[in-house]
Amino acid sequence: MGDDLLIDLQHPLAVIYTSGTTGYPKGTVLTYGNFWWSAIASALQSGLQKHDKWLVPMPLFHVGGLSVLMRSVIYGTTAVIQDRFDAEQVNRTLDEQEITLLSVVPTMLARMLEERQGRAYPGRLRLVLLGGSSAPRALLEECARLGLPVAQSYGLTEACSQVATLAPKDGLRKLGSSGMALFPTQVRILDGENGPDANEIGEIAVRGPTVSSGYLNRPEDNAARFRNGWFLTGDIGYLDEEGYLFVIDRRNDLIVSGGENVYPAEVEAVLLRQVGILEAGVVGTEHSLWGQVPVAVIRLSEGTSISDAELEEHCRHYLAGYKVPKEFLRIDSPLPRNASGKLLRRDLRVRVSELWNK
Repeated sequence: MGDDLLIDLQHPLAVIYTSGTTGYPKGTVLTYGNFWWSAIASALQSGLQKHDKWLVPMPLFHVGGLSVLMRSVIYGTTAVIQDRFDAEQVNRTLDEQEITLLSVVPTMLARMLEERQGRAYPGRLRLVLLGGSSAPRALLEECARLGLPVAQSYGLTEACSQVATLAPKDGLRKLGSSGMALFPTQVRILDGENGPDANEIGEIAVRGPTVSSGYLNRPEDNAARFRNGWFLTGDIGYLDEEGYLFVIDRRNDLIVSGGENVYPAEVEAVLLRQVGILEAGVVGTEHSLWGQVPVAVIRLSEGTSISDAELEEHCRHYLAGYKVPKEFLRIDSPLPRNASGKLLRRDLRVRVSELWNK
């Protein structure tokens, strides 16, 4: 084979921009090697079958879409790419095109089940890879009832998609977990500037051959986030005694109320346990006494009515008092999300301001 046919694994393949859920997107340089090792890690975790067909209802400018396409090229299998999510179209594709793998986020999956109205999925669908955020128990229980094998995962643009994945059999046993790190990726929890691993909450750091070498033309961000081979994710979480990763929230989303930490994702997960709530988003707002307080924005299912008192009582059953939203704002339209279904919290803050100024 001539040298002109060889691929340099260190050569950049793509610049993928981060989701920009909390700030402006950054161009992440991903190499052929990053995609190669991402494909190997995914195959070792989820298995590989000759006739696999992987459906991804998201655009290729998102790492979740492009990584599946590149994996399929490396495996010699089929990728079915849809440039936007439509619940009816996804369900129809699953029925008609012999799909064996599916990548979605919890809000997409919930909308699929709602559109499906209880009809079973084909048995050939062997795995639903769920990213973006942790799934509510009710959603996982409904998937179990329908026989859907859901694997919750934690991934990053900077790590070429998957970092950790939870096997379907552990979905309810390890509720809220993103599973264990995929080989050969390493995950550790940093406590402080360069602190040791800790069996407590800290910043998640990852290292391995799937991790990008840095952002395009962002030297200050590179110096702050890429240190001694480790990428500091900006996500807050912990590893339990068995090594399972639990992702709590983004560090930038943290609400400090009266000196206490409030993680919006934790509050959102509690709200989504309430029957009748389709979507929930929580942000911090300024408060003269407490510094910040949490405020919730919710979208209810059609015909549902839930009072503030009922919502507060529900939250207090699961949360400490300082974590309970001080106000519940209702909207009829979907919460702001990016193309991959992640909540755009910065846009939600603008939405809250608009609702208050009406």
